[in-house]
Amino acid sequence: MRTQLLIIFSLFFVLSLLTTPWAGIARAGLVTDGAGRQVMVPADPRRVITFAPNLAEIVYLLGEEQRLAGTTTFSDYPPAARELPRVGSYVRPDLEKIVALRPDLCLASQDGNPRHVVDRLAAMGIAVYVVNPQSLSGIMTAVKQIGTLLHADKRAAELVAAMRQRIEAVARQVAARSDRPLVFFQIDEAPMISAGTNTFIHELITLAGGRNAAAGPVAYPRYDWEKILALDPEIVIISSMAGGRTKEELLAGWRRWPQLAAVRNNRLHVVDADLFDRATPRLVDGLEHLAGIIQSGQESAGAQ
Repeated sequence: MRTQLLIIFSLFFVLSLLTTPWAGIARAGLVTDGAGRQVMVPADPRRVITFAPNLAEIVYLLGEEQRLAGTTTFSDYPPAARELPRVGSYVRPDLEKIVALRPDLCLASQDGNPRHVVDRLAAMGIAVYVVNPQSLSGIMTAVKQIGTLLHADKRAAELVAAMRQRIEAVARQVAARSDRPLVFFQIDEAPMISAGTNTFIHELITLAGGRNAAAGPVAYPRYDWEKILALDPEIVIISSMAGGRTKEELLAGWRRWPQLAAVRNNRLHVVDADLFDRATPRLVDGLEHLAGIIQSGQESAGAQ
């Protein structure tokens, strides 16, 4: 009888550990990630590695940076992210470095991170949760997903609500105007590359009240000056990453063509690339900035 009581007590003790909120495995479970994969995630991940700069930035925005054990080469925002251990680049993460950091959760992006690395880590028993932010609404979904994984649901909801309010404010501003100028967004200069329809940049241009001169099925089409002259954009937005050149050099490349409406009317603008090419809530900063440029009647050029 005593032995039976000891067994029952032992079972009760083990079950109590498994259902206690602070037990490491208590809230672990099988979830579906943004790529449709089934992932067994830890209850309270303490060593998180992000496989893209935008993912590290989202973790910081959620106030959960103490969980970060590593990130990729070009993670530089906020500045504190520069101090994190590196595990290779966005497109070529280093498997050995990842494993050496002993992560209990990795955050990956479906757009860019190699699937074979994700699969290899999963086969080793390391949880890899993939997000797939392909639009502003997709970013909101990713923020909420990561917030849930890191027990930051409240902060995630606040970030998403703020994004929606700001996007709606831009929409009201744009709705009050009837003109939609033709906008050419220069991502790179040699070769000249812009952004097609299925990109963040197209979404931002459209929401900001412009028409994307590069709209079309090719995500990142290439242009020569003959094509650009034929398009004759009314506004030119030049990414600061374009060709690694200075602002004045970037502007000078366009000023060689005074027959273009954007040049003739002095509507050339150099912008911070980070506000347009990273899938984070900061894209709303880019949207507001772009709306200001497109809707402004000022005839001035320069970095905004």
